[in-house]
Amino acid sequence: MASARHGTKIGRRTGAGPIVGSKAEAITGLMLEVAQCFFRIRALGQKTGLITSWGGGAFGFMRSLALLGPLTVPQIAQMRPTSRQRMQRLADELAAEGLVEFVDNPKHRRSKLVRLTKKGEARYRELNARLLAIGSTMGVGLSEADIRRTIEMVRRLSEDVKARSEQE
Repeated sequence: MASARHGTKIGRRTGAGPIVGSKAEAITGLMLEVAQCFFRIRALGQKTGLITSWGGGAFGFMRSLALLGPLTVPQIAQMRPTSRQRMQRLADELAAEGLVEFVDNPKHRRSKLVRLTKKGEARYRELNARLLAIGSTMGVGLSEADIRRTIEMVRRLSEDVKARSEQE
């Protein structure tokens, strides 16, 4: 039986929707669900202050510094699928708020290191606690093992996408 609407083969229906007949369709469905989930997470992040209103990942930026120590803006940009200019804008915004500061880089005279200030460390801890509080109320119908398997599957898919984008 085929679905004219989706162009997919449908097998037995459960309550959760059609059963697709191919791995390619399943991967495509997973990618679309992850994308939709990302946009919902971004909207929630903007409402809770984890993400800046223009979409910059303030929490992710500060998390990188909290976990790895001082980094250059180009190093932070390389860790994300974004431009150095976008990360510079975020660094400047966080510096204006007193959350990060630019310090001399002993390995490179012109490329300053960005590090968290005391205020930035406190704000990171606050945002991390807020994220953990949100996470503690989500996925109540899922086991921890299911969640960890999903993390691993999404991580592997992300690595595949990254490798393919680097080839293009």
